[in-house]
Amino acid sequence: MQGASLRHQQPAPGRKPVPRGASRMVAKEPMSARLPKANFGFLKSLLWPVLLVALGFGTYEGAQRLLPYADRPITKIAVQGDLSYISQQAVQQRIAPYVAASFFTVDLASMRTELEKMPWIAHAEVRRVWPDQVVIRLEEQLPVARWGDEALLNNQGQAFTPRELANYEHLPQLFGPQRAQQQVMQQYQVLSQMLRPLGFSIARLELRERGSWFLTTGAGSAGPGIELLLGRDHLVEKMRRFIAIYEKTLKEQITNIARIDLRYANGLAVGWRDPAAPTTAQPAVAKN
Repeated sequence: MQGASLRHQQPAPGRKPVPRGASRMVAKEPMSARLPKANFGFLKSLLWPVLLVALGFGTYEGAQRLLPYADRPITKIAVQGDLSYISQQAVQQRIAPYVAASFFTVDLASMRTELEKMPWIAHAEVRRVWPDQVVIRLEEQLPVARWGDEALLNNQGQAFTPRELANYEHLPQLFGPQRAQQQVMQQYQVLSQMLRPLGFSIARLELRERGSWFLTTGAGSAGPGIELLLGRDHLVEKMRRFIAIYEKTLKEQITNIARIDLRYANGLAVGWRDPAAPTTAQPAVAKN
């Protein structure tokens, strides 16, 4: 046998032979990568409150130093609104104790409360206008009726008491328990709207303690005033019944009717006026 020949394998060009039995070298991590990183989250969370406190303190100090220069005395009062029952002079006198304050110290809430204590003022708005002005906007009461003998009712059914009531005797007069002001006003508005096409107006509407309603019309184009006894409930239905019968049979005799009782379920009762006593003519006396 021929002896086996060993071939020596040449390494590929450009490639270094790897020594047998040798291990590869691993690059060591730098020291900075192996050290724990600093955590600044806590410092950031602590820094923001400190900055906010410093900013607030600086703003406060700046405001305190500038306030004496910005806070001026009130030099002008502007009163706005359509005023028919009160004068601007009365308003100025009412708020005089508050105007002595400066622009930032004037008590607007107390000024508004004081104005709304005036009987003819239904609502008041008060605001500042830089640099030295206070603007007041007023809404007056709208009198719709008299409430009893000593007060007036506005369109919301709220009573108010002005000093002079003699100038409002032409308004309808409403009566009822103190707690029923709005109820009486609402009933007045409904019934007045139903009677208006007939030429009637309401001169008096009363709600008595037991719940019965009594209405008196005013003298006008439809004739002299008449009294309507409406009872406790179903006022609208009773008024419709009256209107239907009035158009058919009562219209021609309305001047002779004193009252109409509508408290019946299906009809009404008529109370007639007393006939006027005939007047006897005095004989003329001839003089020589």
